[in-house]
Amino acid sequence: MRRLFDQLQAWLRIILDPARLAASPDMRFLGRTLWLATVVGVACGLIGVAFVAATDLVERMLIEHVAGVALLRAAGERPAIAPTNTGFPFALALIPALGALLAGLLLRLAPEAQGGGVDASLRAYHQEAAHMRRRVAFVKLAASALTLGSGGSGGREGPTMQIGSAIGAGLARAFRLDERERRLLFIAGIAAGIAAVFRTPLGAALFAVEVLYKEGFESDALIPAVLASVAGYTVTVLFFGEHTLFYFPRSLHFVPQHLPLYVLLGLVCAAAGGAFMSALHRVRALVASSGVPVWAAPALGGLAMGVVASCTAFAAARIFEFGVSGLGLVGSGYGMLQAVFSHEAWMPAGFSGFAFFVALSVLKIACTAFTVGSGGSAGDFAPALVVGGLSGAALALGVDAVFPSLDVDPAAFALVGMAAMFGGAAHVPLAALVLVSEMAGSYALLVPTMLAIGVTSILFRHRSLYQAQRTSPHRARTTTTSGAEISGSFEIPVNKPS
Repeated sequence: MRRLFDQLQAWLRIILDPARLAASPDMRFLGRTLWLATVVGVACGLIGVAFVAATDLVERMLIEHVAGVALLRAAGERPAIAPTNTGFPFALALIPALGALLAGLLLRLAPEAQGGGVDASLRAYHQEAAHMRRRVAFVKLAASALTLGSGGSGGREGPTMQIGSAIGAGLARAFRLDERERRLLFIAGIAAGIAAVFRTPLGAALFAVEVLYKEGFESDALIPAVLASVAGYTVTVLFFGEHTLFYFPRSLHFVPQHLPLYVLLGLVCAAAGGAFMSALHRVRALVASSGVPVWAAPALGGLAMGVVASCTAFAAARIFEFGVSGLGLVGSGYGMLQAVFSHEAWMPAGFSGFAFFVALSVLKIACTAFTVGSGGSAGDFAPALVVGGLSGAALALGVDAVFPSLDVDPAAFALVGMAAMFGGAAHVPLAALVLVSEMAGSYALLVPTMLAIGVTSILFRHRSLYQAQRTSPHRARTTTTSGAEISGSFEIPVNKPS
């Protein structure tokens, strides 16, 4: 703390003296980095807007018009059109395979863009000194738009993380910056990419500096990440308006008597997260041992996912009083969570609701494993949140069926479940806490969310959703191109991959 105070005092003396400001390598380094981080944020915001628009266009053409399916959507997403009588609903089983096949062929231009995007970004940061080819951003955008727009079970956040990091690395390379600044802009791009599609500027910045390691975070990159995140979020707001991803028709409340149930929720989310990771690993191992070409494997995964989703959708259409919707198995699944948060009347309650959400969680895990585990260009960020939310809703309905006097709120347990599962499985407890609070537009459930995340973080201390995460940062020192020595916690790789 004393060292930090002395450093701040020294910077204030420099700032108050223009001559020293111009002559200070530290301040030139800081000013250049922060300015470029803002540029990265604006660029990522524009690319993020284009990515969302491209995905929505493909989805409208293939899922809504061709298949005639009206997907459930979150309140902050584009409204779905009504089901059409001219569609071919059976096409829902084949469209994900077609989109994944086209994306797989496209990914041959940049094989490193294959998969969800988070692990690839982490590998680039740790093993390749934050290097990423420029083409990755554009190939990833097109491939992910095809995969997600055709109904693949995944999210936009993982791909935009890789797109953003590629933009940050590319800008650093264009300005011939040294390794330290390149790493900072790489992280800034991650934050801006997440903020551009998730609309959680603070949570995105915290995620960018926290996801790099299982323990600890990249503290020096926090300010550049915040600036880039704000810039990316602002660009998104200019195009799509200022609103949260989810809408809550009534306020959420913290009930102290429910704290033991939130501990139980942490255990449930840990079990669901373990099943989620195991399913992904099993499909990846199966694809690796099958001998199927890398570009063709996502199509087979898309076919399996499409069959499961279409069968579930048609079965649900015969049970509930609405058309074929996919029930969150198609795409990110945020629409299913919105139905929970809005207390939709068609959802079953009691033991029926408990069984419904348990089954839906299992099916979402399977569909995501088929899509992402086979190498499809879709993120596992959103599905992890959705599975956690569905698990929370299932627990709340099960408890309500046995102990109706407790008056548990499925929306509250779903929101806490989202943070608990992703925060523990991805080793980003602080980021997950802020992310879900920003999504809800309220910190009313801060205490139970902290408790549930604490439980899952302990249980996941030896496992991670992202295999490329390093254990902890190593203290290191480097110098800028101007000769200023900077202290930080980033990791310099010893051996680069061949």
